[in-house]
Amino acid sequence: MRKDPTVPVYLITGFLDGGKTNFLKFTMGEDYFNDGSKTLLILCEEGEEEYPEDFLKKTNTVLTRIGDQADLKPYTFEKLAKKYRPERVLIEYNGMWDVTKIIGMQFPRYWTVYQVITVLEGPSFRLYLNNLKMAAMTLLTSTDMVIFNRCDKDTDLVLYQRTVRSVNRRCELVFEDAAGKEMECPEPDLPYSIEGKRIGISDENFGTFYIDLSAHPERYVDKEITLTLQIIQDPSFPENVFVAGRRAMTCCAEDIRFLPYIFIYEKARTLAAQSFAEVTAVCKWEYHEGYKEEGPVFYVKEVVPVPKPADELIYF
Repeated sequence: MRKDPTVPVYLITGFLDGGKTNFLKFTMGEDYFNDGSKTLLILCEEGEEEYPEDFLKKTNTVLTRIGDQADLKPYTFEKLAKKYRPERVLIEYNGMWDVTKIIGMQFPRYWTVYQVITVLEGPSFRLYLNNLKMAAMTLLTSTDMVIFNRCDKDTDLVLYQRTVRSVNRRCELVFEDAAGKEMECPEPDLPYSIEGKRIGISDENFGTFYIDLSAHPERYVDKEITLTLQIIQDPSFPENVFVAGRRAMTCCAEDIRFLPYIFIYEKARTLAAQSFAEVTAVCKWEYHEGYKEEGPVFYVKEVVPVPKPADELIYF
């Protein structure tokens, strides 16, 4: 009898023929994964690659299909849980379906989403960015890991890194070549200097700063950063805390989001909500309850009110 009743659910997303099946077959064949646990594999689309019967038997896997997005209901998964009684679940998801629906699904008791992994083909992803940008950005926003596979010398790794980090600064990001070897993303030149103890960030460089701070916090820790920000106040904030950031267009007019940072300031309650200010603060990287994890926490040295910018939006 199992001591831990938890059934981990791993959700694999990405567009058709992007490499999801190959990724799952490789993972399922690894010793650390192929430990004898009964696995339920749910396919939500038909790709070029298949799962041979002998492979499924060897990995103690039962395969079933959900071919219609309308069937993504708690009742469907309850039936599967009772029928197969799996010890873990893999879902190969259709990238054209709404990924937020499956992530927010009420799964059977003990089923817990452990990880969302998005697998994308490097050379073809540019087409999705150009033609299905909202669908692509939704996938990137809702994932714990992004793997760009089959990348070649013409794949714009810097663009892809920038695109992912504009909507998801916490996920793990991996680039692989056609042989499955991991590739290093080139470091782009920054449009501002980080050499001194003080760094001024203009509106046009805010997007670059946002991405680079997430990727390389060590460049900014203990330095004074000056930015123009919009102040957010909430009665639930501690007396010495305010949130400030900028609204950003990450892909299109339908995808405008607020990019917030946490600030520590003894006069936090004197700041007008929704007002704009030039804030100078020392950057630290530490745990804060507002993030529920480690992140950039700014200790304010000066706040100077400024007029609302002619264009409130930041662009990536």
